[in-house]
Amino acid sequence: MKKLLALCVMIGLSAQAQKLDKFGADLAKKSVMGKEIRVPYTDLISYYGYIKPGSKPDEVKGGKKMYYLYVWIPIAAPEIGVRMISPAPENAKPTDKDYVSADFTANAERSSYFDTWVTFERAEGILKLEDVAAKAKTAKWTTIESNDDSSEMPAQPSGSKYNSLMRITSDPSNPTKSLVMGLYRIGFTTYKTGEVQGSFLAQLGAPVALPGVAVATKPEDLAAAAKK
Repeated sequence: MKKLLALCVMIGLSAQAQKLDKFGADLAKKSVMGKEIRVPYTDLISYYGYIKPGSKPDEVKGGKKMYYLYVWIPIAAPEIGVRMISPAPENAKPTDKDYVSADFTANAERSSYFDTWVTFERAEGILKLEDVAAKAKTAKWTTIESNDDSSEMPAQPSGSKYNSLMRITSDPSNPTKSLVMGLYRIGFTTYKTGEVQGSFLAQLGAPVALPGVAVATKPEDLAAAAKK
């Protein structure tokens, strides 16, 4: 009986972990009867990825194995939201408008996952898409925001709320928080030093349409991604 009860609990946690609500903005947020109500982001870009066991990270930073998704934002944005969930939810199916890595397609199972930890950074001095390929590798990166665990995100199959979410409101008076046109990247790893492996869904949202936004795992591929 105890084994059956434990199994039912785990199934319940797993099912709960697969549900991902709409991604809402801080701008125009309201409180109704003590509950926060947010309007869903108008522009939402999804990236489905999979990190294979033993994959080489893009960088080792502070002892952590970092992986990056590069983002080209063609116009200034009033707010940017970034969230990541691992494993990628079963009820979230890629569309032809989403970015899907070859490794995600080749590894359909979503049982493996990692404790997400994300950052959002901007490359200094890169304001033209045609300059990205030549300047990205030597660019200075400024961290705008980071997040480890978010109570808004669904629990992982373990039952722990270790998925990540952050919303950044642009502040033109603060260079660090000003969301101008340019090259950005979403960095991700695990909270604890160790291996990053498993499927994930990363989403970037904005409360206004941002035509021409592009996402790629390599900065030199952004120009081609922007033409799609």
